[in-house]
Amino acid sequence: MGKLHRFLTDEETQLKKDFWLHDEALLWQWNKVLRFTAGQQVILFDGLQTDRLYEIITISQTEAHLRLITELERVLPKRHVYLFWSLLKKDNNEHILQKATECGICNFIPLITERTIKKDFNHDRAEKIVKEAAEQCGRSDIPHVREPVHLAKVLPEYNDKIDLFVCQKGEPDSTEAGQSFAEKLGIFIGPEGGWTDAELQLFADFGCSPLHLGDFTFRAETAAITASYKVLN
Repeated sequence: MGKLHRFLTDEETQLKKDFWLHDEALLWQWNKVLRFTAGQQVILFDGLQTDRLYEIITISQTEAHLRLITELERVLPKRHVYLFWSLLKKDNNEHILQKATECGICNFIPLITERTIKKDFNHDRAEKIVKEAAEQCGRSDIPHVREPVHLAKVLPEYNDKIDLFVCQKGEPDSTEAGQSFAEKLGIFIGPEGGWTDAELQLFADFGCSPLHLGDFTFRAETAAITASYKVLN
């Protein structure tokens, strides 16, 4: 059997034991792109509580008859991590969204900082990227993507809710060695030009902890992925 494809279903689709699928977007992809035929198997999940393996009994341009083969165990991130990152150029933002979804980030919060140059953000495109990344990597939930927000606004909003960490260059000190992370936390990734002194003072005022990523200087997108993997594994 070849690779099983995974698909997030729309809100109208109920994943019953035996049902007819009428999701136009999925049917177009199945017929025109993947050219599915009767007898093939697919994984469907709703992003909330259900992952199931189905067999395609019949398929046409307008509907597909699906029959349940088995329930699947849901695969979820080890902890709930918020990724706050200063907006970058388009392709780099998309790279962060895709790869950090694969790492297990649950919430994406793009930031507008003092050194943010490119401030436009295609929210619909971002949601599409994290959805497809979740489908492909096998996770059972879909990350939430927020509209861009200014750093000065987001710090007081989240400070009392979750532990906050600012990613920095350098080796971990004795307080970070063997560090265990809470079930909910947030990590901040700065712009290519780094944080300003005023922003660093803001982090200090709100008691944010450092998260050292090593002695090399990372690009912002590399830092985001490295930090995501570090706190989730």
